[in-house]
Amino acid sequence: MTKHPFHIVDFSPWPLTGSLSSLFTVTGLASWKHKYDNSFIFIGFSLMLPPPYFNDGAALLGKPPFKESPLKKSSSGYVLGMLLFISSEAFFFLAFFWAFFHASLHPSLELGSSWPPIGISALNPLEVPLLNTMILLSSGCSITWAHMALINSSWLECVMSMWLTVLLGIYFSLVQYLEYVFAPFTLADSVYGSTFFVATGFHGLHVLIGTTFIAVMLFRHHCYHFNNDHHFGFEASAWYWHFVDVVWLFLFLCIYWWGYEYFCKLC
Repeated sequence: MTKHPFHIVDFSPWPLTGSLSSLFTVTGLASWKHKYDNSFIFIGFSLMLPPPYFNDGAALLGKPPFKESPLKKSSSGYVLGMLLFISSEAFFFLAFFWAFFHASLHPSLELGSSWPPIGISALNPLEVPLLNTMILLSSGCSITWAHMALINSSWLECVMSMWLTVLLGIYFSLVQYLEYVFAPFTLADSVYGSTFFVATGFHGLHVLIGTTFIAVMLFRHHCYHFNNDHHFGFEASAWYWHFVDVVWLFLFLCIYWWGYEYFCKLC
């Protein structure tokens, strides 16, 4: 067998089932939207098998499962892959900011040539949005604390700080949900409601993904899968979480703060 510095993935059916799951789920959602049979949704969800995906993903980290790969070439590939993924996510959110500023800086006549449109009351950024900002900034500090504890081989301190990060992520999601429930406008209220809920909603989805990501790393840390030299899985989750923090700061400053200040000047 030829020696090389790369990890060879074993034959697996899970990429195929994952693709079919995405296909059936999207098809089911489209059918449900047009009031057709939505059974495809349940087929798609049934193909989402957490244990197989979990085990197959663990195999990527080396053998035995969950052991971080010491190969420099593989590790550099993991780093590059995560950086490219985060970069793609940044461009994803850039589209929402583009839509927001395009609509707000040049409001159409149909919207009364004002921003926010006539009849829509902007949310006060110094209330719930500021609370959520403090929550996410605190979670960014706690995940950094966990990283430093892991580097210094402080197992218990790392566990405590990771638990704190997960709880803060859940707290943020709950507060965001309550903000949506009591918001004075809806997704259907002009381009303002659309850009607001789509941008903050996708960010909220990324918070849930990041919280799950860190929770999985917490489980792995409980099982002693990391050490102070090899813990890229944890680093990847921390990078993702810091990215979520940065996106929220831009959302807070642009959509909440700037939009509200503009609204107050018009009033």
